[in-house]
Amino acid sequence: MRAKPDGSYISYFSNLVKISGGINLAQGIPGFQPPAELISILKDVADTQHHQYAPGIGNLQLRALLENRYGVEPDELLVVQGATEGLSLVYTYLFSVLGNNLVTLSFDPAYESYSRLPQIFNQKFVSFPLINEEVVDFGELTKCIEENKVKLIFISSPGNPYGKVWTKNEVSKLLELANKLNFFVVFDSVYEELYFSQKPHIPLDNLSERLFVVSSFSKSLCITGWRVGYVIHHASHAKAFRAIHDYIGLCAPSVMQQALAVYLAQFQYGKTYMEGLRQRVKDSFDSLKHKLIRLNFTVPKIDGGCFIWAKLPQPFTDGFEFASDLYDATGVAVIPGEHFSSSKVNWLRFNVARPIEEIDLAGNRIADFISKQ
Repeated sequence: MRAKPDGSYISYFSNLVKISGGINLAQGIPGFQPPAELISILKDVADTQHHQYAPGIGNLQLRALLENRYGVEPDELLVVQGATEGLSLVYTYLFSVLGNNLVTLSFDPAYESYSRLPQIFNQKFVSFPLINEEVVDFGELTKCIEENKVKLIFISSPGNPYGKVWTKNEVSKLLELANKLNFFVVFDSVYEELYFSQKPHIPLDNLSERLFVVSSFSKSLCITGWRVGYVIHHASHAKAFRAIHDYIGLCAPSVMQQALAVYLAQFQYGKTYMEGLRQRVKDSFDSLKHKLIRLNFTVPKIDGGCFIWAKLPQPFTDGFEFASDLYDATGVAVIPGEHFSSSKVNWLRFNVARPIEEIDLAGNRIADFISKQ
């Protein structure tokens, strides 16, 4: 078995593929090209005067499109360098407000930024379990928040690594608790276009001081390398929030913002492309899910996102060992569940935002690997 890395398992396993080859089901990198029209527009924009700093708050054309799409005011929106900067920026801002009282909670299993940001700032992180990997016990959640003096909760819908889509009722209950118990909610919606049945509810109908919504174009348009995201927030945060952004991110890439603004305006906000991408991801999800179930993996109900979250079949008990040996034997890279939860050492995360031919090849290699153990 390989030695465990000190840093991100996602970077570690995906870099194995980037350096030595294989099939990357580790990192959430879409295996599809961006819209052809968007690339054509990017080439045209490259010949214009958009090579210097964009406005810190974001390209004005792009901002207008986002404001209209989400029904928000100019002082309720900030364009940032991808959702990763968005999450970090919100955390840094709240830390500047609350200091050493920023106890953070997220739902088990939790995306790496949710637990690592508190670790970087030497703050407490609380992992809250779901019932049967799916249901929130709001009574127990209330006790947990009060006992630990939680001041910030991260949620994602659809989730990562577990693709739970939060219902409108669940989101409303959480925001009611936030107002009652005086904590903030960061609602991560980067996978909002990648749902399998019900479109996720994004709680912007009543944008309160307690809510931050973070999203990006990375997954919905297959442009993870462009680094263009945005944060929607209550106007009361705008001045101090933007001031911190000036020193953390300054501005998202100017050429990319302008290309996005032109494309979204001309092509109905990418509606046709996103619909096609959603179906391709669903086809790949279904194919690998059925293969894993036949191999006796346990797969909970998953409603969206780019991933399959699955429990190893018997007799396998160590996700890191399985992932290491799987890559060494087959070149298929996946992520051990312990990266997202200390209690999920026998789980794995598989990226399914890949062409179905690649997914089927990976599934066959996994089956062959298991048959030889």
